[in-house]
Amino acid sequence: MTANERAFARALESLPGGVSSPVRSFGAVGGTPRVIAAGAGAELVDVDGERLLDFVGSWGPLILGHAHPEVLSALHDACERGTTFGAPCPGEAALAERVIDAYAGIEKVRFVSSGTEATMSAIRLARGVTGRDLVVKFAGCYHGHADHLLVQAGSGLATFARPSSAGVPEAFASQTLVCDLDDERGLADLFTAHSERIAAVIIEPVPANCGLLIQRREFLADVARQTREQGALLILDEVISGFRLARGGAAQLLGLEPDLATFGKVIGGGLPVGAFAGRAELMDHLAPEGDVYQAGTLSGNPLAMAAGLATLDVLEREDGWTRLEDLGRLLEERLTPILEAGRLPARLVRVGSIFWLSLQEGEAPRRADAIEPVAATRYRELFHGLLSRGVALAPSAFEVGFLSLAHEYEHVERLEDALEQVLGESGEA
Repeated sequence: MTANERAFARALESLPGGVSSPVRSFGAVGGTPRVIAAGAGAELVDVDGERLLDFVGSWGPLILGHAHPEVLSALHDACERGTTFGAPCPGEAALAERVIDAYAGIEKVRFVSSGTEATMSAIRLARGVTGRDLVVKFAGCYHGHADHLLVQAGSGLATFARPSSAGVPEAFASQTLVCDLDDERGLADLFTAHSERIAAVIIEPVPANCGLLIQRREFLADVARQTREQGALLILDEVISGFRLARGGAAQLLGLEPDLATFGKVIGGGLPVGAFAGRAELMDHLAPEGDVYQAGTLSGNPLAMAAGLATLDVLEREDGWTRLEDLGRLLEERLTPILEAGRLPARLVRVGSIFWLSLQEGEAPRRADAIEPVAATRYRELFHGLLSRGVALAPSAFEVGFLSLAHEYEHVERLEDALEQVLGESGEA
């Protein structure tokens, strides 16, 4: 038995499924998850000492790569001053100011400890501001594991072919209306039926939790228009895309200005973090100034604030978003011919430094229900073929990959070579 097998067997004794988050398991692809001992730059090292070229990036936060020296230095300095105070710290205002300066239309920020908390709290705020109960989400978009949002979600739920979760009361789920992506008429019908009760429409501007479902600009503009005309609030879930696709997130690229936006991942520099933000007139409804309650013991803790500030410093100083777009374009140029020549139907879908392999014939899907189930079967073979060659992608056909500033041309070339070998060996699944 390898060290990795022993480590995971031990985890199975004390952790449900051996993991602290279901998407980390290999349930969708088979085999034993790698137990990671360390990470540096673009690589991971498992407990057996095997080095892996990492395109998961802790599911998105590590836009600078693993153990970036400036992030580590900022954390070291912060740790020497104390890990948490349960009181305001200077880093909160400093990071909030950076978020406000970068993102159009927001004036105040509330920090939390996860993306789930951010979206859950933004929706509570929207309900409190509007006095309405219902929320509209889009099928396949994942906004965290709050009860009322686990309705036709993506991510781990798609991985396990479950449209929702046990333990969610029907009464909670009934407060969430679901519309298909890429369907302006469907949203209009929901507003016609429930216009006086819809508090908010929440959407990932770049849906990246059930594949990478790139939306038409016209559709997103129409979502914003309908929401505004009906007196509801538009919430952009930028937990993944915020500060990754551009300094001003997907909103900057797509010309959108939401009422509320949610963030996570990148703004914590690899530490637990989340945030929601909006105009002052909306955010001032939060306690202690308003009557919408939200709190958290570790919210705005000095370590996450320091790591986030250091990450943004590097991104801005090194023109990180331009570099990542250039790297993403290189990835697309190098992988596309290999995918087209391979015996598996495959297409690279990319926005900036986020990419996904669509393993089916025809154009890349824009809706969750357009993803063919056979893609998961094809992905298992591809995933393990790459992993055996030292390349780590997410253990799910429905999850995206991430590039970081630690990735170089040689890393793209390694992925290219490994993919060419795997597709050269693969037959049609």
